[in-house]
Amino acid sequence: MSTQHCPRCAHGTIGLLFASPDPGIWEVLRCERCLYCWRTTEPDRRTSRDHYPDTFTMTAEEIGSAPHVPPIPPLRTR
Repeated sequence: MSTQHCPRCAHGTIGLLFASPDPGIWEVLRCERCLYCWRTTEPDRRTSRDHYPDTFTMTAEEIGSAPHVPPIPPLRTR
């Protein structure tokens, strides 16, 4: 877990999902609260809370009251 904060919701618990096969090249991180994911090689507007667009930020209250999105059903078989 990283001590960095989520660019979207400012939550402080960030998990490592994937790392590059060559260590230290890139990582894919995920916020444990809002599930936002990003690569460490992306620009500041995707990886930094200070540069993330205000229109896309979320609060804990907004996350808690977001509608549930149902899973995609299995493909039909013929």
